[in-house]
Amino acid sequence: MNTSKEYYSGFEIGPIRPPSEAQSLLLRITRNCPWNKCRFCRLYKNESFSVRPTEHVLRDISTLKRFIDELEQAEKISLSEKRIVMQRLSEQDYLACQSAEMWRMNGKKSVFLQDANSMIIKSDDMVTILNALRENFPDIERITTYARSHTIARIKDEDLKRIADAGLNRIHIGMESACDKILDLVEKGVDKATHITAGKKVKQAGIELSEYFMPGLGGNEYWRENAIDTADALNQINPDFIRIRTLAVPNNSLLSEDYKKGTFTRVNDERAVEELLLFVNELKGIDSTIKSDHILNLIPEFEGKLPEDKQKMIEALEWFLNLDQSERNIFKIGRRTGIMNSIRHLDIDSKRTRVIELINSNSINNDNIDTVVEELMKNFI
Repeated sequence: MNTSKEYYSGFEIGPIRPPSEAQSLLLRITRNCPWNKCRFCRLYKNESFSVRPTEHVLRDISTLKRFIDELEQAEKISLSEKRIVMQRLSEQDYLACQSAEMWRMNGKKSVFLQDANSMIIKSDDMVTILNALRENFPDIERITTYARSHTIARIKDEDLKRIADAGLNRIHIGMESACDKILDLVEKGVDKATHITAGKKVKQAGIELSEYFMPGLGGNEYWRENAIDTADALNQINPDFIRIRTLAVPNNSLLSEDYKKGTFTRVNDERAVEELLLFVNELKGIDSTIKSDHILNLIPEFEGKLPEDKQKMIEALEWFLNLDQSERNIFKIGRRTGIMNSIRHLDIDSKRTRVIELINSNSINNDNIDTVVEELMKNFI
């Protein structure tokens, strides 16, 4: 982990955020991922992890504050004049000004701390950054970050509570699976027990918790274990949100090499839906909200509040499984091309016609549809 003294090179933004943070200010605390070994992920491969100096993050906050104040004072300036002013800025200042303006337009209510595991920094430094955000932007309602279970489990309870009191009120943890066999195979660097410990610690600190589940990660060999063991862990944690992220195997990932060698076999859409059905049936005694907020998920309607919406979610999955093969094919291609974004869209003639034309023009049939879907899903990783 590189924390050596470095020159401040200006405002930074990392590569990703959760879909739920689309309107958030992105503030980079760390660069890349300290683990960076997961076989299904290629995002940070060949990139070294480093912690940005706290004083650099504080300078970012001061820069954002300055630009927001100037933008609010210049409210009456025309958009064209504003663009001319922005074009005169340095590259780093332009990025900061652009971020400030977008966040201002979105109401300045939420902040996302990047990159993959910013909870790895010293607790005192995190508290300092959170205090600076609250002092400069008192209207902030939510501050969120990604974290690894392994990291959270090692933070003292009193430190996690201090961080919560300073304003961090949501943590996203990529559980992906709680099956130890799968976690070992994909080199997740954590086990089920640690997932459970970390999740409970976040909840105990009073921080809102989002846990991610990845249907398909166990392949055809361990899809049942993936569903059952992950549901069991989540039943013990009772996170605020369970977010579904169906596996897609990106090119150049280690998992894609396993796939080519035949040591990993990808589940098709039907099996992934069966896995979700088993998963949701195993969820018991919790009041989490399930979110299907990513295009990689086949059934957008598979979401709701437990336990009251459980039957509705089961019915959405069964709807797909009860379709005949040709109808399933139309919906799969429609969903993976973005033409259909709801199960209701299967009944819209204009959308059906477009999808059927695609199927016919590309000679998609029962024998090759799974391969076609695999390739389409890679576009959304």
